[in-house]
Amino acid sequence: MAVANQDITKEMFLPAEIDRTENERVSGEVVSVWKDAVRRFVQNKGALLSIFIVLLIVLLAVSVPYSHNYDPTHQDLNRSNLPPRVSALSWVPFLNGQEDGIDVYQQRGIKKDFWFGTDQLGRDLWSRTWEGTRISLIIAVIAALVDVLIGVTYGGISGYFGGLTDNILQRIMEIISGIPNLVWIILLILVMKPGLIPITIAITATSWISMSRIVRGSMMKLKNQEFVLASKSLGAGNARIVFKHLIPNSLGMIIVNTMFSIPAAIFFEAFLSFIGLGIRDPQASLGSLINSGYEVLQLHPYQTVYPGLLICLLLIAFNLIGNGLRDAFDPKLRH
Repeated sequence: MAVANQDITKEMFLPAEIDRTENERVSGEVVSVWKDAVRRFVQNKGALLSIFIVLLIVLLAVSVPYSHNYDPTHQDLNRSNLPPRVSALSWVPFLNGQEDGIDVYQQRGIKKDFWFGTDQLGRDLWSRTWEGTRISLIIAVIAALVDVLIGVTYGGISGYFGGLTDNILQRIMEIISGIPNLVWIILLILVMKPGLIPITIAITATSWISMSRIVRGSMMKLKNQEFVLASKSLGAGNARIVFKHLIPNSLGMIIVNTMFSIPAAIFFEAFLSFIGLGIRDPQASLGSLINSGYEVLQLHPYQTVYPGLLICLLLIAFNLIGNGLRDAFDPKLRH
């Protein structure tokens, strides 16, 4: 069937109603980088649970040594090597104060409970465990602060200026990192008394190196960006560019690396105390408690189990938090 020819005229068309502002409207919600990172971190259930675990451990480590009835350093040989006992949980096999079917508390005429038992000198392991946790956390926090203060500053200056400055700073860092940590600690123990201060200095002496390398690489990548050239054109000095522009743009990487440095410091302190180069009696740390309990592991395993579980919880929790932060700040995972 043939279609009749028809002339196309202007009256057949109507002008389209087009709003020019529609082209500039964003279809999705405008979300900042930090807000998106927080939202994705909150969706990580493992990281959130780890934060609650860490906060609970910190709360107990701060409060128990000062609120408990027993002094962590008080000795009483009459109550040496007592098994754990919690009267309200006496139906639990490992919390009834018995060894080989014998009620040790009744045998010695002791009426008070020791929730984690006692060590060879009769010291309360509940208060000593949380006292040791507090010391281990203090060392870890100091190491993290040194990472941020020294590592970020050192790496930022080295990466931003480059050239001769970078070469000199990198050679110094290579000399420092070339000396093993154990050598640092042995030298410090020869000069200072073994304790909290020498082990803290030894851990922080080289812990900032990895942070400085990460920040240096980030500075070398960002310093040639357009916003740095714009800041220079407006008269900004080098210090302002480094600390106000470049380092904030690397903040996500810095936070993630800081979170990973905390469990590394806790493990290193526990290792040093375990081999006898760290915290000494009467002070306690998680590593020194494990070292003391290791001597009677076959007879009284509870003296090693509780500080060992705390170290495992701290290491796993901080690593999960670090993994959650790394995923939250990774731009490849943004939706």
